[in-house]
Amino acid sequence: MTVVGVIGAGMVGSSTAMRIGEAHLASRIGIVDVREGVARAMALDIGQALPSLGSDARVVAGWEGIEGAAVVVMTAGLPRGPGQSRADLLADNGRIVVDCCRQIRDRAPDSVVIVVTNPLDEMTSLAQRVLGFPATRVIGMAGTLDSARFRAFIAERLGVAPTSVVALTLGSHGETMVPVPRLCTVDGKPLPELLPAAEIEALVQRTRDGGAEIVRLLERGSAWWAPSAAILDLVRAIVCDERSVHPVCAMCRGQFGIRNTYVGVPARLGRAGVVEIVDPGLKPDEVAALRLAAEQVAARVADLGGVLGDDADERTSAPEAAEAQLRVGVRDLAYASRVRAAARRELARRGQLHRLEEVVQAALRRTGA
Repeated sequence: MTVVGVIGAGMVGSSTAMRIGEAHLASRIGIVDVREGVARAMALDIGQALPSLGSDARVVAGWEGIEGAAVVVMTAGLPRGPGQSRADLLADNGRIVVDCCRQIRDRAPDSVVIVVTNPLDEMTSLAQRVLGFPATRVIGMAGTLDSARFRAFIAERLGVAPTSVVALTLGSHGETMVPVPRLCTVDGKPLPELLPAAEIEALVQRTRDGGAEIVRLLERGSAWWAPSAAILDLVRAIVCDERSVHPVCAMCRGQFGIRNTYVGVPARLGRAGVVEIVDPGLKPDEVAALRLAAEQVAARVADLGGVLGDDADERTSAPEAAEAQLRVGVRDLAYASRVRAAARRELARRGQLHRLEEVVQAALRRTGA
């Protein structure tokens, strides 16, 4: 029996549960929400809908529904409001993630956890620290959604079928997203051969702002259809042990020069979570952008200690000593981020920004960072 748990019965969580049932990926789907009546209502509604779609999956409300789950999807948290950034949600959603992870690690200790709660990169790091699971079993859903948005915008601009477009975004889920237009194709043709750089950059920026655009239009709440479709891709890859490659928020342990930090990278997914992180053939400037995104994530993760409470030291005996390793990476990259910021200010004052990488690397070599 395959069990998939969904934490959060809002629009993203409930549509995710429905998609999982429709796709016949679970024999039991557990739905949990702090609003117990909402979780029960969604369990009843989805459970009554699935037989019409040929699915026999049972839908169970409450924490007992996720007992022994193979995959748990974390969607619980406050949505963004108009004008609010993902980072604005850090403390409030951090507390929600901590409380939910305490339940997950007891009820589904062998699960792969997919974090969807914003701010995505920080919440994925926080979840892994509290769970104490190997980092390969805790990932964030970001690049899959961002790549789908980039793909849709490219198709709209060129007037082609979205299925003819291959697109890739890496980095942070937000302002430091790193779309890679060079690796995007339309019917096999490289995107830079079809559009001028200025138009590609406009599509890149719209992709970065894709979630905020929907938030503004809705006025209350945020996107759910595209996120739940992206989540389904990841759940399928894990439950079916596909070994397929997806852009996800995953722990890097030296790949791309990034140590012990969660950031969006291509990862091969299977039943045990991340099988390997895959290099799609990034060029030095693309790697530099990815490292910058990782540095900024690490700096923000360094502020999460107050959210952890007693869990800050509780899980130090976890597999891979995951939390201790993460702390080392956070210190390294947070320091590197401060060095870069200080160097940028000083070099801008001198009109020498072209020397930024040279100065930063020299400073880090001197300190051994």
